[in-house]
Amino acid sequence: MKTKDFYFDLPETLIAQTPLKDRTKSRLLVLDKTTGKTEHKSFENIIDYFKKGDCLVLNNTKVLPARIFGKKETGATVEFLLLEKLEKENVWRCLVKPGKKAKPETEFVFGDGLFRGRVLSTDEGGTRQVEFIYEGIFEELLDQIGQMPLPPYIKEKLQEKERYQTVYAVHSGSSAAPTAGLHFTNDLLDSIKEKGVYIAYVTLHVGLGTFRPVKSETLADHEMHSEYYVLDDENAEIIKNAKINGGEIISVGTTSTRTLESIMRDMGEIKATSGWTDIFIYPGYEFKIIDTLITNFHLPESTLIMLVSAFSTREIVLKAYEEAVKEKYRFFSFGDAMLIK
Repeated sequence: MKTKDFYFDLPETLIAQTPLKDRTKSRLLVLDKTTGKTEHKSFENIIDYFKKGDCLVLNNTKVLPARIFGKKETGATVEFLLLEKLEKENVWRCLVKPGKKAKPETEFVFGDGLFRGRVLSTDEGGTRQVEFIYEGIFEELLDQIGQMPLPPYIKEKLQEKERYQTVYAVHSGSSAAPTAGLHFTNDLLDSIKEKGVYIAYVTLHVGLGTFRPVKSETLADHEMHSEYYVLDDENAEIIKNAKINGGEIISVGTTSTRTLESIMRDMGEIKATSGWTDIFIYPGYEFKIIDTLITNFHLPESTLIMLVSAFSTREIVLKAYEEAVKEKYRFFSFGDAMLIK
């Protein structure tokens, strides 16, 4: 199967630049994965598609305000994007722009002296290993000066940090939000629970690889990025019992989906575990645990639209996307949602 098979035309005007004031007022395209039949709803109507005994699975990762700006002694300003914390104490792997101003042993000051950073080395891919020197709790310092690492297609400045965060975000570590979850409010989640739907949480820290285009001509040649995930005992039991008792597993987002499907692939059952996954789901893949998928609209030729196509068919999904474009749905991170069942 070729990468170009997942291309579609998208007018730039449909790329959502800002979040809606009310999270639940996004539009919802409901797609029957077998017949291709569609319905047009509002996200707040999503509860109508759940029944008692189902299990909604959410990714409770928290996005770090990981975009920070450091100053050299010369006064030059350099942008750092924190990608992952390394095993060495206080050392992070970072993307740096412009890289030529961040050679090994170069030191930077952040937030007018709130903390300092020293470049230790340059990695093979051009990223830098940076040691940060500070007093206190690093995450609290980041909250003071860091900006949210918005995807490159969002040009508008985000006015409120929490709008690129799910309302149930707990565990810090993501470079990007699990955007399908941005549509939920605490009130909507309470209503879902009152209906008798179980809610379970996984944690998968979303990396920037989620935005990288597939550059290989064929899907078989694509090297998938790895992301760290955790499923604890309590939530594993909730998911497993719901499935055993005939409930549907409703996965919120491609990240929750990749986590659960990775566990089923590797363990043969849903059980508490953690690790790194590089699972690449595309048409031909047989889903082992997911019954329903809630997701946003994704980039052409991305691994995300390939996963969604695997859950239905490429033809049905691309036809639904064509309809979404015609109906002027909002696309990507701050855009509208799909429910595929």
